[in-house]
Amino acid sequence: MPEEVVLLLGSNTGRRVRRLRDAIAALAGEVAVGEVSRIHAGEPSGRTNQPWYLNVAVRGETGLAPEALLRFLKRIEGEAGRKAGARWGPRELDIDIILMGSLVVCEPHLAIPHPLMSVRRFCLAPVAEIAPEAHVPPGRKTVRDLLAECRDPLEVTPI
Repeated sequence: MPEEVVLLLGSNTGRRVRRLRDAIAALAGEVAVGEVSRIHAGEPSGRTNQPWYLNVAVRGETGLAPEALLRFLKRIEGEAGRKAGARWGPRELDIDIILMGSLVVCEPHLAIPHPLMSVRRFCLAPVAEIAPEAHVPPGRKTVRDLLAECRDPLEVTPI
């Protein structure tokens, strides 16, 4: 039975828009893409001496289990040029599993829902465009509510 999934794609190096579009096309191998948000430009979180990120949220369905979906997304990142272990700095492509139905996964290498989504405007803004009423376990607040409560001061602008 397919599971609804919400992903966040981001890039801040090279041809960012092209890379995001190519990644969305690559998702079709295992994700039936339904809705795609506008692209949002956002200040980088963490290390600030890097280019702004472009982020886009994707809502779709997949028959993959969480671990298999993660492996599939890591393969797409690698094909886009992402180096293994690249975190908190410039990245060719980053794909995060934000929500996967009502699943809660707490593993060292995989957490669903994404554990930092509620404090990251760059995540919540595009996700709220395509899944504002999605309930985020375990508290069951909606994405819209989390965005309204978010205190992240970093600028995020749809483009």
